[in-house]
Amino acid sequence: MKLLALLITLFLLYQTNASGQIQLTGKMVDEKGTALAGVNIILRGTYEGTTSNTKGDFNLLISENETIHLDFRMMGFKSISKKINGTKVPIALGEIRLIEQITEMNSVTISAGAMESSDASRAVILKPLDIVTTPSAMGDIVSALQTLPGTSTVGNDGRLFVRGGDASEVGIYIDGLRVGNAYGTTANNVPTRTRFNPNLFKGTFFSTGGYSAEYGQALSSTLSLNTKDVSARTQGDLNLMSVGGGYSQTLATDKHSISFSGNYFNLNPYQNLVKQDFDWEKSPVGLDLEIAAQQKLKKGGIVKILARTEANKMQLWQPQPGEDSRGDLINLRNTYSYVQSNWKKAFHNGWTLFAGAALSHNLDNFEISGISIDKSSDLIHLKTTAIKDFSDHISMKSGFETYFHTYTEINLNLDKFRNFTEKETYFFSEWDWYLNKRLMIRGGARIGNSKLINDTWIDPRISMAYQVSTNSQISLAAGNFHQLPVDNFRILSNFLKNSEAKHLILNYLYSNDGRTFRAETFIKQYDKLVKFDGEQLSPKMLSNDGAGSAKGFDLFFRDQKTFKNTDYWISYGYVKSERSYNQYRTEVQPDYAPKQNFSVVLKHFVQPLKSQIGASVSMNDGYPYTDPNKDGEMNSKTNPYQSVSVSWSYLPKPNLIIHFAVNNVLGRENVFGYSFAKNPEENGFYPSLPKVQGAPRFLFLGVFLTLSKDKNANFLNNL
Repeated sequence: MKLLALLITLFLLYQTNASGQIQLTGKMVDEKGTALAGVNIILRGTYEGTTSNTKGDFNLLISENETIHLDFRMMGFKSISKKINGTKVPIALGEIRLIEQITEMNSVTISAGAMESSDASRAVILKPLDIVTTPSAMGDIVSALQTLPGTSTVGNDGRLFVRGGDASEVGIYIDGLRVGNAYGTTANNVPTRTRFNPNLFKGTFFSTGGYSAEYGQALSSTLSLNTKDVSARTQGDLNLMSVGGGYSQTLATDKHSISFSGNYFNLNPYQNLVKQDFDWEKSPVGLDLEIAAQQKLKKGGIVKILARTEANKMQLWQPQPGEDSRGDLINLRNTYSYVQSNWKKAFHNGWTLFAGAALSHNLDNFEISGISIDKSSDLIHLKTTAIKDFSDHISMKSGFETYFHTYTEINLNLDKFRNFTEKETYFFSEWDWYLNKRLMIRGGARIGNSKLINDTWIDPRISMAYQVSTNSQISLAAGNFHQLPVDNFRILSNFLKNSEAKHLILNYLYSNDGRTFRAETFIKQYDKLVKFDGEQLSPKMLSNDGAGSAKGFDLFFRDQKTFKNTDYWISYGYVKSERSYNQYRTEVQPDYAPKQNFSVVLKHFVQPLKSQIGASVSMNDGYPYTDPNKDGEMNSKTNPYQSVSVSWSYLPKPNLIIHFAVNNVLGRENVFGYSFAKNPEENGFYPSLPKVQGAPRFLFLGVFLTLSKDKNANFLNNL
């Protein structure tokens, strides 16, 4: 009887327990309705749960008449929760849909026209360290970028020329704020450099076209430089170079840092040692001072301040075609200041806000054959932007900016001046739609207004990217772009309208395990380019009657994996640029746009020697020019351009770097065009002079010493 009673009791307990539970079933699927296996279904607050099977099905026993919360989780998808109200009957949830989670690491990105060079980019092109160590760059940002596809090397100019466009068609920004007069002022046929040092920046974004609606007033390209955040350590950096020297002191804590630097340049000792093709009366001399500060805020966000001032001067005799004298004496003095401050903060609600202001001031004084002219330019840029991630599928970036620009020319001999004042206002908005992690679309527009010409315009832009495989993607970009004429044209005709360009770009990108390959084809259509009568230096009857086009393709390959301690990249670009502009009556190939550009950069670190050796080769098919002794415009072409550069960096101690580099080491006599006399000789022939390099070679020697507590930091830690 006792045994029977025990069995009856156990049976009753079992029935009670069984009747206290119900079955819950469902099926896990993705956004397309495809079954998801391995989804974790967890009863919140417990260790109880189950997993979906290969068909996506799952079942779970839960207590009846009890309200519970179920969490559905799977890597790569957004987790969701469901509230289940208690009942006594089985529950069939049906299909439960999980949405794929899109992150910066697994999503496709726009690569058409864009070459990002920062640690945050998955397809890094050039980092600040690359810029410093590229043999042909000599530490100049633009010279390093000239080894990338889509650019042209114009050795007697030094500025950035992109896909058949003039250097004035490239907009340069620091932390999203426009830099006025970003290149040092120089004389005709004397190459210039960018004013800013690469060790200021943590990365760059270089666009060869089809760029974001955030940027405008650039028909061809944008170069956006992003300054460093708080510096990692306190250190001092001393540099002694063949052309001058300087010192930089950085003071840093976890929350803030500030750097002071000063540099002095004097090319006279160097040019006395190295034979020059230029006839210097006084070699270039310059002094610059710079302050950069960063402060992390208590409630998040960061404030940055950058200020720079510099002064430069030179005197140069420039011979004139057909004359036996030394030519015209050019006396040039330049002072420049740039200051900016910006604030940025990311909020917990998904908003990121940015506000910044920048001022550029440039003053040039030219004395040419006894005539003295002052040119003054001031640019104020105010900008605010807002970024909102509404979800991992939709994000928005919008902003408002205003430019105040004043330009003045004064003839000091005649006490006459002319000037113009401009106010430009812009609003832009751009939206990213991630349809899934393999396909995204970016659409936006930029609206602009010029008070001086009383005109308003709108530039729509669209791009898309599709991930072909884990390591490759294709991108497409198209858009409209406007740009007001350069200052020396607007000062003569204040009411010149915008020039216009339309871009269409198709890009393929492969990046995997230290190897990157890019192939890109493009078409640009130009309209309302500036045309005039007369000579370049004295234009008359200016109008917006010009037009043109540029089309071609680029190839780029970089390999940091195949050969140990070796990094190299190869670039090739073909562009057919034709435009009716300036004084030309027909569509011509511009003198700054070679059809074919080729470059190779190689760097190899030799561990036993504590050295990095490098070499770079740059080539193009020559520069067109107009020979008045022949019929037609742009009727001649120089010999192909070729330059081989080498470098050697030696680290004898952890805090000491010795760097030596030689440009055009083979001494090739490259010619970039010819200057012709205004009037022919008695026999009707126009004499000419070639436009050449300042010297057959340029040699650079630098010693960089870093002073810090542990004596292990060096100059490269800043990059």
